[in-house]
Amino acid sequence: MNRTLLLIIVDFLFLNLIALTRWERAEPVRSAQPPVPEVAANAPSKGDDLVEAMRQSLADEQASRQDLAQKLAYANTAISAREQNLSSVEAQKNQLAANLDTTQRAAAELNQKYTEATQQAALSRDQLAQLLRELDEKNAEANRQREALAVLSRQQADSQKQIAGLTMAVVVGETEKKQLQDKADALQTQVQTERAERATVERNSAQLAQGVGQLAQKSGELTKEIRDNRPINPNTLYNDFLANQVDTTFTAGRKGFFGRVNKSRTTPTVFVTDGSRVYALLHVADSVFSFGLASDNWEQMGVSFDRSSGYHAIAGSLEFLASDPRVIAIPVDTAQVAALGVKVYGLAADPFKFPEAVLISGRGKGYGAVGFKLDPSHPGYVRVDNRFFKRLFGDFAPSRGDLVFSQSGELLGIMVNNDYCVLVKDFSASETFHTGADTAAQQTGAALNGFYSRIFSMAPELQ
Repeated sequence: MNRTLLLIIVDFLFLNLIALTRWERAEPVRSAQPPVPEVAANAPSKGDDLVEAMRQSLADEQASRQDLAQKLAYANTAISAREQNLSSVEAQKNQLAANLDTTQRAAAELNQKYTEATQQAALSRDQLAQLLRELDEKNAEANRQREALAVLSRQQADSQKQIAGLTMAVVVGETEKKQLQDKADALQTQVQTERAERATVERNSAQLAQGVGQLAQKSGELTKEIRDNRPINPNTLYNDFLANQVDTTFTAGRKGFFGRVNKSRTTPTVFVTDGSRVYALLHVADSVFSFGLASDNWEQMGVSFDRSSGYHAIAGSLEFLASDPRVIAIPVDTAQVAALGVKVYGLAADPFKFPEAVLISGRGKGYGAVGFKLDPSHPGYVRVDNRFFKRLFGDFAPSRGDLVFSQSGELLGIMVNNDYCVLVKDFSASETFHTGADTAAQQTGAALNGFYSRIFSMAPELQ
């Protein structure tokens, strides 16, 4: 609202006040007077009363005009103060200029209406009241806009504070980033230096480790060579045999002419490996089987292992070696070997490294160092010189089933008779029997008869 609009409204109010004021005053009602005595003939007349009334009315009018002038001055003062306040608000709140322009246009419309009302000189009180209400609404709208502007100003101030804080944080972050970058560059340089030093150390270490490895390898090879080339004392071999032997029990049953025939035999032996599997090794004479021309079929077979610790294990099969069927090899799985806790002997890689061997009775009754010789006419066998025993211990004579060990502690073979030892180089089987409660279908008699024919066809000294 501008100053011109306020002056127009004040003038409009003043003109309405003048127009609506009743200037004529009613003559006061006179009370009945008693007759005037003659002595009162010189009393004031009625014309004097009228003059007095007009004088009094003029005085009242002057007082009313002074009161109206005071009100007008007060209104002008209030309008001036409001104009100053509005000017201050307009100077500070330019963002609401569009809304204030709308209000000004409304005020211009009111001014136009006022001009028209002035020309007509006949505005009613209801129209004035309506205009005043509209003016109050516009003032209220302006106040709401000022409050909204104040809220926006506060929000803008808060945003500026936040922006200032974020700007400071960015500056601090950039500073810290620069410091971290400097540290990272320093650390990168240090890391590169350390990597170079580490690479140098690793090369030196690799060379040193290679030298140590070569030395250790040569030392191990030398130790192994010394161990392999140094004969083991027969007492040590015999002691190991006694500590690691396992009782192997064979059982078999079949129908006989006079009733059922059941056989059982237990023989101690040791475990041997070819590097991939483990076997228990025995002579067929230490089992329940025998070779003949009319061997019968066994209907039930079983093989089990026992140790003094109480462990008992069952074998699922037994094999007759292809090199000589008189040698039985019984497969043993790794779990059984671990549970039995015995040493597993390896096969001799170089059977002829030493001129003598250690012969141990199949039942562990005795042992001794014996010489052996190659026989070109019987490859795969060696002849044991049992006439001249050296350092023989125990009351026994060499016989079939005795185990022959190399002086390096490895298994050479097993005696197939009193003179010849078959060299065990592998565990290839010519026939396999599976154990169980019903083995009649395997036709074991035919296989045993075939083994008898093969042994009978050998040279007499090998039979």
